[in-house]
Amino acid sequence: MTFALWAILLGVLLTTMTLAGSSLRRLPVSTAMLYLAVGYALGPAGWAVMAPDPLLYATVLERMTEIAVLISLFAVGLKLGLPLTNRGWRLPGRLAVVSMSITVALITGIAVLGLGLSPGAGILLGAILAPTDPVLASEVQVHEASDRDRLRFSLTGEGALNDGAAFPFVMLGLGLLGLHDLGADGWRWLAVDVLWATSAGLFIGAALGTLIGRLVVYLRSRHQASVGLDAFLALGLIALAYGLAVVCHGYGFLAVFAAGLALQRVDGEPRNALELPAPDPGLSDREAQATLATHADHAGAYMMRQVQGFNEQLERIAELAIVLVVGAMLPYTHLPVSAMWFIPLLFLVVRPVSVWLGLLGAPVSRDQRLLISWFGIRGIGSIYYLMYAISHGLPESLARDIIALTLTTVVVSIVVHGISVTPLMNRYAQRAARRRRR
Repeated sequence: MTFALWAILLGVLLTTMTLAGSSLRRLPVSTAMLYLAVGYALGPAGWAVMAPDPLLYATVLERMTEIAVLISLFAVGLKLGLPLTNRGWRLPGRLAVVSMSITVALITGIAVLGLGLSPGAGILLGAILAPTDPVLASEVQVHEASDRDRLRFSLTGEGALNDGAAFPFVMLGLGLLGLHDLGADGWRWLAVDVLWATSAGLFIGAALGTLIGRLVVYLRSRHQASVGLDAFLALGLIALAYGLAVVCHGYGFLAVFAAGLALQRVDGEPRNALELPAPDPGLSDREAQATLATHADHAGAYMMRQVQGFNEQLERIAELAIVLVVGAMLPYTHLPVSAMWFIPLLFLVVRPVSVWLGLLGAPVSRDQRLLISWFGIRGIGSIYYLMYAISHGLPESLARDIIALTLTTVVVSIVVHGISVTPLMNRYAQRAARRRRR
């Protein structure tokens, strides 16, 4: 396929999504479902213009999915308006730690007893499938920093935290398979992979987000300097937080999320970046933007609006690219009929049980608990961990089994959650509005 034909294809796809975006939001169809169908048509089962064999291109696919997750985690951090020390983080924290650990344990037991996998392979499969996805869950995420809805905040925070919290389980699974050093009696895994990597990632990201954000606001509001290039600020902070965390043996995912979270709080309590004052009608657009960017009271909010707008567009492009590739990968996998029971068991039993146990005694309503149990969306994060494991020496026979289970889970999640998210969230919003009017 020539470059010109690729340009036409992408142009048609992007333009169509722009024109039809509003209509899709009113229908039980997600953009990811359409990308998946197009990707399948472009793959070996269709026009054969893409052939992303996960075993041959694991390293490339690992990097692609890693970049997509990093962009999404930074975007999520920009939307969540509470510091990690706030009590509001208890619910997503319990989901990301307690519920996810229970999910890994349940999947491990099912994989060992029902699928015949070894304990190491079972833990690895659990670690790949346990984290919920921050990229494909935009319909259930908070939309701005002032949003305090328990359902949206819990699902958004869970997706951000457990993409980093899954890493220790991935390393444990690889270690039990002989592909990672766990240390004598697992001491290295506990000390380095769990305690150090987690705390280092969060600390480095929070420190960089705070320092760079405050420096930019200071230079703009006090010296009218460093104005513009907010896209560079977003990309630079993502790259710096990730790179420094990895060099220090911390988790880059947690660092990038913490950097976004810290950046939107550089001038204290977060404000809605869209609620900026109207520009002076006597100024040109360029002058009005410069005035807001350097105003002592609005520099932080203006910076957030620019960074957030750019990052959201980048996130949508990353979603398009990765889901197209996932669709094209489907012909390389085959889940035996004898293992089909695993998928409904994961969504209808494992997820609800882990949420119920993780949220025992939590102040959530019945509707919120049910929706949290259902919207355990799996997606690009799982694809990343799958490719990470393959790149680190997963045996081919085992890799093919885990590829089949992972891709099938992700595709089913994209379809069933994509169909159900609009009606269920609309119903939830209507019930919440009725309760507020009482």
